[in-house]
Amino acid sequence: MSQTFKMLEKKIQKSYEIIGGTYERFAPDRMALAWTGGKDSTLLLWLVRQYALTHQRPLPKLMFINEGHLFDEIESFVAKIVAEWNLGVYEVKNEDVLAQVQEVGDPVYVSRLNARNQRELERLGFDGEWFPFEPESYVGNHLMKTVAMNIWLEEQGIRALMTGIRWDEQEARANETYFSPRYDPDHIRVHPLLHFKERDVWEAIRSHGIPYARLYEEGYRSLGAKSTTTKVTDLPAWEQDLENTAERAGRRQDKEGIMEQLRALGYM
Repeated sequence: MSQTFKMLEKKIQKSYEIIGGTYERFAPDRMALAWTGGKDSTLLLWLVRQYALTHQRPLPKLMFINEGHLFDEIESFVAKIVAEWNLGVYEVKNEDVLAQVQEVGDPVYVSRLNARNQRELERLGFDGEWFPFEPESYVGNHLMKTVAMNIWLEEQGIRALMTGIRWDEQEARANETYFSPRYDPDHIRVHPLLHFKERDVWEAIRSHGIPYARLYEEGYRSLGAKSTTTKVTDLPAWEQDLENTAERAGRRQDKEGIMEQLRALGYM
């Protein structure tokens, strides 16, 4: 067994410890896992599923946020895994915003939104009469992801939400902890993959035969909304220079610059 594989297995074991600690603290029906169909959250789902099968525990509730402009490949991949692994998944979306739009760029009129969304816009300091529908803009990200997620957490009574974020993924996440309290609604964010690097994620996926969306084979490294996610090369993600190039270079960069603000509002 190579030293690299031994180190990877130690990291996987650490993740299992975090997952196990979550099961010790919370009832499974009060736990949830945020699954995007991306590499990190799919690895996390695989780990949690393996833990649950080994220890004969039910899976947490699975939350899939549909921000309104998904890659077709992600939708197909999620449907495939749901069928193959016999999963139940809650698709979470901000229906109130989506009722006004058909495509990216369509206007969303504040006066037509419900009281919750109007309050959230006030919280952002937004005082315009309308905004363009852009899922990864400051306003769009908050309403389509954070607000939609928080409403679901409240409705389901979730006390612990597991996510696939990592320390090395984004500067705003570099100081995150494995168990991190959140408020409004009150819950704990659990991050079992914090200690993984991007290279570790791909080594775990490929060495354990974990499925992934084919977009990664086409050169994408980090997946967001279809309208604002690009690739910088055609090389498969795991063949790229992961150590010396930015993982999220293909994501909307004004969003990357305000990630700390988005996280302060409750984003992952």
